[in-house]
Amino acid sequence: MKKITLLLFLSFGFIHAQDKLITKTGKITFEASVPAFEEVKAVNESSSCVLNTATGEIASLSLMKGYKFKIALMEEHFNENYIESDKYPKAVFRGKIESFDISALSKTAKDFKITGVLELHGKSKQITVPAKIRKNDNKVEIAANFNVNADDFDIKIPSIVSKKVSKKVNVSIDFKLM
Repeated sequence: MKKITLLLFLSFGFIHAQDKLITKTGKITFEASVPAFEEVKAVNESSSCVLNTATGEIASLSLMKGYKFKIALMEEHFNENYIESDKYPKAVFRGKIESFDISALSKTAKDFKITGVLELHGKSKQITVPAKIRKNDNKVEIAANFNVNADDFDIKIPSIVSKKVSKKVNVSIDFKLM
């Protein structure tokens, strides 16, 4: 009897696990550049994301020190002065993909809205993000592009560089979940 119970428990756990797709190599890029000044852009290629395919619930985690800039001094200022990575080490998004149905996905990307809460720099804000989602082989690919306002998260841009760094930050994500 114990063997049957254990087998059922393991089978249920395996089936339940199939409802979740993950990545630990998600790519998030942000850009806060201003025309005529040096590019302010960083990429993090080690962001995590989990998608519950049964419910459309989605969560993402990105470590702030994982963002890499072309210029080391920019990266240092980002971590120490702007985002304060030691105090606020991560950004977290928790939400839901509206009207998500994995069986309706194909190789052609479809438009979806993802609504949830973005936690960044100790602040939380409800956001809605337009996304393109497709299923390619055994992966679900999510691509999105949206803007975040630095003021919404109390990210201070020093007056000395305020004309060189935009408060409107463009964020793009590229997740391939398996």
